[in-house]
Amino acid sequence: MEPQSLFFSFLFCVSLTLTAVHLAAANSEGDALYTLKRSLSDPDNVLQSWDPTLVSPCTWFHVTCNQDNRVTRVDLGNSNLSGHLVPELGKLEHLQYLELYKNNIQGTIPPELGNLKSLVSLDLYNNNISGTIPPSLGKLKNLVFLRLNDNRLTGPIPKELVGISSLKVVDVSNNNLCGTIPTSGPFEHIPLNNFENNPRLEGPELLGLVSYDTNCS
Repeated sequence: MEPQSLFFSFLFCVSLTLTAVHLAAANSEGDALYTLKRSLSDPDNVLQSWDPTLVSPCTWFHVTCNQDNRVTRVDLGNSNLSGHLVPELGKLEHLQYLELYKNNIQGTIPPELGNLKSLVSLDLYNNNISGTIPPSLGKLKNLVFLRLNDNRLTGPIPKELVGISSLKVVDVSNNNLCGTIPTSGPFEHIPLNNFENNPRLEGPELLGLVSYDTNCS
């Protein structure tokens, strides 16, 4: 075989390999989203297009993908959904926006959401979510918006969130959080009313004079 033919054969093989990798990734992300669908009650059939037999979830309504067919947005705000979140969401490694606000989602926030290293916005406000805010969310170094207000969250605001320098908006009002309000890092510029109506939340921290986990037993 001539060198030119060999070269084109090589390029063809590389192209096939890359296509296979992208399809496998799309399938994995589709599986993760279909697992979420199965955990939710959807009386308005918002998720009707989420068909697991399709090769890629990029054709599903309320899902946005990048040019490599990787999921970057899930927009399911105000969709009359109930049920719970699933740890498989942590497999959407290119996800930038997870919008699930104004539903009736219950259960806890999966710690696996801390694996979403591209995440810019996590909007879970106005649901019925309980449990604690996972410290693993501190790994989300691109996070700008963290809105968890109007749920039933308990426990402290994780210290790990202080290390997210990109964080611009934090709202955890109207929960049942405890401990003290952080004041360092991005929290220096968060208005105090974004922490209100947490009866057991003290604050703000007084340069280490107040125990961080006070009133949080």
